[in-house]
Amino acid sequence: MLDIKNKAVLAYVIGVAIGDGNLSNPNGRAVRLRITCDKKYPQLIAKIIKNIQILAPFNKVSIIKRINDNAVDISCYSNDWESILGWLAIGGSKMKQKIKIPKWILRKKLYCKTCICGLIETDGSIYNDREYITVNFVTQIPSLVSAVKYMINALGYTASIQTLMLPNKNKKFTFRIHKNAKKFIEDVGILKK
Repeated sequence: MLDIKNKAVLAYVIGVAIGDGNLSNPNGRAVRLRITCDKKYPQLIAKIIKNIQILAPFNKVSIIKRINDNAVDISCYSNDWESILGWLAIGGSKMKQKIKIPKWILRKKLYCKTCICGLIETDGSIYNDREYITVNFVTQIPSLVSAVKYMINALGYTASIQTLMLPNKNKKFTFRIHKNAKKFIEDVGILKK
C-alpha cells in the first residue's frame, strides 16, 4: 500500500511518471512503475528514488542499469500505481490512454509546482538561447497541453507553445519559458544535475 498523505511528493512523482515513466505488469502479480533517467544526472536519480521511497516506504526501489545505454531505470512495484497515476499497465501508450494531470493537482499552487517540476526534470531541458536561460518542456500527449499551460500560468509565468506536425501525423508540443526563466527554475526547484 502506498502512503499518499504527502500530496506534494505524490504530485512530483506523478509529474516524473508522466514525463519519463511507464507501467508494466511483467510477472502478472504486481504493477511496476519504471522511470528512465540519464546517468549524467546522479542527483536527479537520487531525488526521484527518495520521493518514490516516501510514497512506497515498504516497497523496494531498484536501479536497473541498461546495457549499451547511458540511462538507468528506477523501478518500484505496487498494485496502487494504476489508480494513483490514472492509467493502466496494459492499456497501451500514455498518449493512447489520454493521460491527464489529476484535477486535485490543478487546485493547489504547491501541487502544480511539484508536478511541473517532475515533468520538466524528466521531459524538459534548460539551455542558453542567445545568452538567455530558457526552460523547455516537450510532449506529444495532447491531453496534457492545457493542464501544463494552466500550471505554468498558476505559478505566475508564461510559456510560448509551439506545435509541430510530425511525419506520423502526431503533434509535438513544445513549451518554452524565456522571461524570468532563472527565477522559474529556482521557484519550482528544478534539478538537472
